[in-house]
Amino acid sequence: MRWFMQLGEQWREVRRKQSRLSSAFYLFWLYFEVTLLNSGASEQFDHADQRLRLNYWFPHVNFQRPRWLDPIRVALQAVWLLLFKTQQERADGLSQRAAERTSILQRLNPWHHRKLASKPVKFATSGFERFFLALLGREWIPSQTLRILITVGAALLVALVISLPMDATDQGLMLLFFWALALWVRNLQGRIPMLLMVLLSVIVSTRYLFWRVTQTINWDVPFDAALGILLLVAESYAWLILVLGYIQTVWPLERRVAQLPADSSLWPSIDVYIPSYNEPLSVVRSTVVAATAMDWPKDRLNIYVLDDGKRPDFKAFCEEVGVGYIVRADNSHAKAGNLNHALKITSGDYITIFDCDHIPSRGFLQLTVGWFFQDPKLALVQTPHHFFSADPFERNLSVFRSRPNEGELFYGLIQDGNDMWNASFFCGSCAILKRGPLEEVGGIAVETVTEDAHTALKLHRLGYNSAYLNIPLAAGLATESLSAHIGQRIRWARGMAQIFRLDNPLRGKGLNWGQRICYANAMLYFLNGIPRTIFLLAPLAFLLLHSYIVFAPAVMIAMYAIPHLIHANLANSRAQGNYRHSFWAEMYETVLAWYILRPTTVALFAPKHGKFNVTAKGGTIEKDYFDLNISWPYLILIGLSFIGAGFGIYSLIYGPRDELVTVTLNLFWITYNLFILGGALAVAEEAKQIRASHRIRVDRPISIMTASEHSYAAELIDFASSGAGIRFYDELPLAPDDSIHVVMHHGTTRHGFPARVVSMRGLTIGVRFEFPDSAAERAFLRATFARADAWVGWRFNETKDQPLSSLREILGIGLRGYQNLAVRLAPPLAPVLGLINRGWGVIMSVLPQAPGTGEEDESLGV
Repeated sequence: MRWFMQLGEQWREVRRKQSRLSSAFYLFWLYFEVTLLNSGASEQFDHADQRLRLNYWFPHVNFQRPRWLDPIRVALQAVWLLLFKTQQERADGLSQRAAERTSILQRLNPWHHRKLASKPVKFATSGFERFFLALLGREWIPSQTLRILITVGAALLVALVISLPMDATDQGLMLLFFWALALWVRNLQGRIPMLLMVLLSVIVSTRYLFWRVTQTINWDVPFDAALGILLLVAESYAWLILVLGYIQTVWPLERRVAQLPADSSLWPSIDVYIPSYNEPLSVVRSTVVAATAMDWPKDRLNIYVLDDGKRPDFKAFCEEVGVGYIVRADNSHAKAGNLNHALKITSGDYITIFDCDHIPSRGFLQLTVGWFFQDPKLALVQTPHHFFSADPFERNLSVFRSRPNEGELFYGLIQDGNDMWNASFFCGSCAILKRGPLEEVGGIAVETVTEDAHTALKLHRLGYNSAYLNIPLAAGLATESLSAHIGQRIRWARGMAQIFRLDNPLRGKGLNWGQRICYANAMLYFLNGIPRTIFLLAPLAFLLLHSYIVFAPAVMIAMYAIPHLIHANLANSRAQGNYRHSFWAEMYETVLAWYILRPTTVALFAPKHGKFNVTAKGGTIEKDYFDLNISWPYLILIGLSFIGAGFGIYSLIYGPRDELVTVTLNLFWITYNLFILGGALAVAEEAKQIRASHRIRVDRPISIMTASEHSYAAELIDFASSGAGIRFYDELPLAPDDSIHVVMHHGTTRHGFPARVVSMRGLTIGVRFEFPDSAAERAFLRATFARADAWVGWRFNETKDQPLSSLREILGIGLRGYQNLAVRLAPPLAPVLGLINRGWGVIMSVLPQAPGTGEEDESLGV
């Protein structure tokens, strides 16, 4: 009855605003959704007005200005809405049936059988279920014996499924069942459905690999066998990384903040190290000033700038703001040597390290140090590396803050998964270490160029613990250009290969098996240069050389390979979708593959070679340009792929009829590779970036005080270390070069910061701050960059992963890369590629979209 009264009240309100016909249709639609579709009444009343509009259900259609292809869009969208449940609907809440399935899965979970034994089973939905739960609740066999029996039985069953020979029909039927099961549990909440998806993926992928090893190498033709073994090694590597990744991330710890003692006299002394080499003072300044603003007793907080550049202006700045300034006689061992030198001449109980561009929040220490009181064996607390500027992928592809960046998977999920196994490791910055254990391992490791991870490995070998707090408590600058980004990754890859060679986590004492897996996966991941290159070249073996590197009928290849790829994608989308969208990993790895191939290979055989390279930060890009120096490996691979595609098309038309399916599969493979390589070209098109200080977009109420001492309410829409953008609600008597005070609040404190108007556009102005002293600058940083909640919710603007939508996006990026290349190198081809890109946009525009998430692209005209 309550929902009926709400329905009537809602209709009366709509009736006052709309015509009689519209309100009647409105009432009918609400009744249809609430009663016939069994949707939640409360949700309908909250969103009814939005759902009534057709453009909610057909977001890519403008019914006021119809276009030629709109009938096709409407028809496809209508069919899709009838047949499929959208991601948006799933996010609104589980259906009643999904909730029942979740409840059943949780109740059948043997890990909870002890709890079930002590609870009444009257909540079961059927007599059979109550009987089954009663059996589960009884201690028929000792729990230890039962676990062993279940484990052995499950392992034997999985081994049977993996090795059972089948023809194409049986293989297809079995995998259809697996696929249906994965789709069924995909949207169930909780960890158990995730574990089931991972198990299905491991079974299907291992079955594929078993089939590849036992049935697909043509030993009668040595050349084919050699190429086939190369591909098999690459696939085995990918399978190993997949399985290790599942173990590493399937159950992240999600550690919470530990409270400090109420008596602040018990809090330890802390040394803050800010190492620098060649970064400009404009980059380092904000970090140092924000460090002085951290909430910690001042008599137990010592801040030091470790200047390997030995610059007089840095020394003068440190004296001005009242922090320590440390230099050394030489620059041996780069950053690690710089930190170790400071370690010898300071005496704090704990060491906090920030890269010189990582601005800490005021609550960094209060939120991290508490865990050291909880665990006496804790030697390290690491927090995420958060970036408030766009990396080259985000900037050049225009996806900043709309898609997860490259590092978000590591800091958002992998480190949290490592923490479950006590294997989260030091990342060089935004971390706090205990002095005693650090000195026990000889300080920061200097044997490799990734001194941070190696130091953590040494600490873990001695039995010390680490913790990862997945809260962004500091923020810095991402790499400015693709070349700088690749240079940084080359150092990481070389260093991880050096650790794998010199201090292999799979050998030696002190680590548990979970730590060995996490460290090994981190190091093996950077060896993906050779496997990724093999995957890019593999289809050419058949198309150009007519070599059967997978010696099996094309139908069997499809029956084994496609399910392996689908299940891996489904499981990873479920586990990683909030941190990395589907198919983006292929583009990231393709961009880096050639460049990390050589240094990692050299490091495995000659681990002492290689040197530390400093990542440039704080630079600008004066104009758009295509980085041809970085792109030449991609261009070579693209040229070879187009040649292979040409041969494939010729074979499709004039070749043997019995090879049509094989040729088609290889053409699909090489076409996908071409799209991924096109994405690498799109990233190499460097976008202009001329701001010396990056703006952070916000939406925060402030007030403005003019020279006449009149106060006006306003809205802060962005800020940087030197200026801000402000929007007013009404026109104000302001002009360029006027002096004003920008009044901000943080906590109970109110500060006014002097500024000068430098630009005006409608109700929006740009201002440049004019801080009179370092105290005013410190107060500004506390109110902006160093706020305790400055970076909380940063990912809320990112869209959720939808694998098919992500695939369409990657394909579109690939086309854009070829269009950019044509504009730069072959202008006559640019119009042709522009038409292809436009055609692709038209095709994408008619495909279904999730209700309420998209918008029509009227620029297409159709």
